[in-house]
Amino acid sequence: MFFRDRREAGERLAARVAHLRGSDVVVLGLPRGGVPVAEEVARALGAPLDVCLVRKLGAPYQPELAMGALGEGGVRLVNEEVLRAAGVTPEQLAAAEARERAVLEGRARRYRGARRPVPLDGRTVLVVDDGVATGATARAACRIARARGAARVVLAVPVAPHDWAARLGSDADELVCLHAPRGFHAVGQYYADFSQTDDDEVVACLEESIPRPVTDRPAGARPAGPVDRDVQVQAGPLVLPGRLTVPGDARGVVAFAHGSGSSRHSPRNRQVASGLNRAGLGTLLFDLLAPEEERDRANVFDTELLAGRLTGATEWLRGQPEAQGLPVGYFGASTGAA
Repeated sequence: MFFRDRREAGERLAARVAHLRGSDVVVLGLPRGGVPVAEEVARALGAPLDVCLVRKLGAPYQPELAMGALGEGGVRLVNEEVLRAAGVTPEQLAAAEARERAVLEGRARRYRGARRPVPLDGRTVLVVDDGVATGATARAACRIARARGAARVVLAVPVAPHDWAARLGSDADELVCLHAPRGFHAVGQYYADFSQTDDDEVVACLEESIPRPVTDRPAGARPAGPVDRDVQVQAGPLVLPGRLTVPGDARGVVAFAHGSGSSRHSPRNRQVASGLNRAGLGTLLFDLLAPEEERDRANVFDTELLAGRLTGATEWLRGQPEAQGLPVGYFGASTGAA
């Protein structure tokens, strides 16, 4: 089993945890690679999204050996057995804690800004990562969620080693995994695109997950916004998935024509779209090709075919209430520009 990218993995994982919808669930993504996966899951469940910030406490002279972990809210987990075996002094432990706590607080400010962490008390917490290798970080995340008051902890990942359940033990109340092969070597081997997720994408995921209010409006009037919703774009005979975002008092809408090998989930295009939204422009991100069409690489470079899809998407966009009366522009990348 292979995943095209983290976004597709998140969509498929969301189907496996659909039973959690409506259960007062909070989705926590493990930065950085787990956050795009978690965003898709949170969107499908209609649940709030946040990050679960974990910092491993590496033993002196053996940083790969975890002697504990730190989490937000003053959560502290220490493995006394490792401390004794490694001969760690109280001073060394305190120094490691101070160092990692500073990193933890810095990342919290970077990712959330002025927003506070989503409360977990008495709720079901769904911890999501892009995969499990050793399980150390996932175990720490589950324990931290529990320490922050979670009533139930579920860990969900697209891929993990076949013995992953034994590695996690009882740290989670429920374990969900799409693929647990025996020949597991690394998480990245099960993704076609496993490019690094950067801090900007984590911030964008969290910002996009903030609920957008919809204001009351007269019948037939263009929504005052903001509007941010998944859409099905009718382009000729095909229906293509997309994301339509229109800020309040938008001055226009930009339709994105992504390049070869990319999709509506392109981190670059999503960052550009986020910038346009902040500047008061709406955006339509959508896939130019259906999944079965993408398998034929000739379609990726068929400019006439892609132009026809963009034309059809434009006609659909002009018919949407959110875009009525707004000028439409285009942002094209690579073959999308052609």
